[in-house]
Amino acid sequence: MHILMIFLDGIGLGDDDPATNPFAVADMPTLTGLTNGKRWLKSIGRQDSARSIFIPTDPRLGIPGRPQSATGHAAILTGRNIPQIIGEHYGPKPNPPIRELLAEDNFFKQVVAHGKKAAIINAYPPRLHNAINRGKSLRSGIQQAAHEAGLPLFEDKHLYSGEAMSEDWTGEAWHTHLGYIDTPVFTPYESGIRMVELSRHYDFAFFSHWFTDTVGHRGPFEDAIGLLELFDGVMAGALDAWDDNEGLILVTSDHGNMEAIGDRHHTENDVPTLIIGREKTDFAEGFNDLTDFVPRMAKLLFN
Repeated sequence: MHILMIFLDGIGLGDDDPATNPFAVADMPTLTGLTNGKRWLKSIGRQDSARSIFIPTDPRLGIPGRPQSATGHAAILTGRNIPQIIGEHYGPKPNPPIRELLAEDNFFKQVVAHGKKAAIINAYPPRLHNAINRGKSLRSGIQQAAHEAGLPLFEDKHLYSGEAMSEDWTGEAWHTHLGYIDTPVFTPYESGIRMVELSRHYDFAFFSHWFTDTVGHRGPFEDAIGLLELFDGVMAGALDAWDDNEGLILVTSDHGNMEAIGDRHHTENDVPTLIIGREKTDFAEGFNDLTDFVPRMAKLLFN
């Protein structure tokens, strides 16, 4: 059994407003096919289908204010109510108290301690590695959790070798934004297949996508629609490649944002959690908020 967690930063369940919410208008036949034809909106409620369970998930964790990335990442990966422990939602990068909590324990560390394999399967460009190594940039909460487990971040050489993927799935962004001319580029469908194939090398594979949060802050609306439709194509490939008996695919987020284009701030909306695989019903039992991932992932992998 293994887990592929697909993390989309900054997507929540918003109003059915075609002027501000791309989820209200994007063409997402694969994703809505998993939720009984219902769009990913505030009104969706829990949806059980043949292959998946969809659960609106609480990122607020009882703390007033707008949820933030660092505390959201840490809650997902520690199973602890990090905003409550430090007394606030905090982000985007983890502060010293959050880093200390991630160092104490997180799911990457648990996987390694059990003699199993884990990785963030993204490739990161040299300028990010250099900035972190020189102390010019902090790791994200997700990256910090992997670092505390002794796991390296993949580099551009791993993108060339096929051992890691671009954060936009297809690899096109390495050409358009990073100036590479010969890194591989795939269709969304091919990218979904590759993501599943890469995940099979690990007991816990984590794919991190932050473009959704960036577009949520900056727009434009058309780019948000394009991201959702691209992800729908990725999931079409992933579902065709995935055997429901091999474990679970988990899709989730840390806070809302892209469902309210034009606001430029995070929302306090629930976030989507999609659970795919044979063990979905057991995993979904009692699932409510971002702290509920770790105990259920541990039960699946370690028991």
